[in-house]
Amino acid sequence: MPQRSSARSQKLRQSIAAEAARIMATEGQRSYLLAKQKAAERLGASTRNGLPSNAEVEDELKTWQQLYGGEELKEALENLRREAAAAMRFLDDFRPRLVGPVAEGTADQFSRVCLQVFSDDPDAVVRYLMENHIAFDQERRRVRWHDGKPRTVDVLVVDRRGTLVEMMLMIGRDALQPLPSPIDGRPQLRLALSEVEALLKPSGMPPMPPPRGGH
Repeated sequence: MPQRSSARSQKLRQSIAAEAARIMATEGQRSYLLAKQKAAERLGASTRNGLPSNAEVEDELKTWQQLYGGEELKEALENLRREAAAAMRFLDDFRPRLVGPVAEGTADQFSRVCLQVFSDDPDAVVRYLMENHIAFDQERRRVRWHDGKPRTVDVLVVDRRGTLVEMMLMIGRDALQPLPSPIDGRPQLRLALSEVEALLKPSGMPPMPPPRGGH
């Protein structure tokens, strides 16, 4: 009997992971936790018995994209990576690194381009955008630092022709070490510009505007 109960529990866990992945793929939900909670509610499952891990949902998301994404999803990822490369060239002084779904290859039409930019001066990126007349919004985000402790960081967000490009400000030498991935806790994948360009096909996509001021 315990084995049968365990099998049912595992099957339900997989069903929740699959439904959470579908929610993320079709409804634009970016939070793994909220997607899992919503999936459990739809399936009439209690969240007290434990939800699937983010890694389990990520695996189901990749499976969903392979089955249903098609050329449209591939094109969306390619366009997002082009936008990322253009932004990284513009932000070259700040050693930008691409992270998140666009780097991992699981991005879709709902995804932002997520960059980490590095500086010893916390105001340098803001000044640079203002000098070049780039409009942006500011956000604050809680992340898990490489020492395992939570930390609040500043994020600047630029709307580039309908694509949101976010720049997480990584200030000081302490920020050089990769953060833990929210998926599996391992060091986060961070791509340099050359690595992003290697993933792209040739295109005539217009570049970001050149800097108007020095840095």
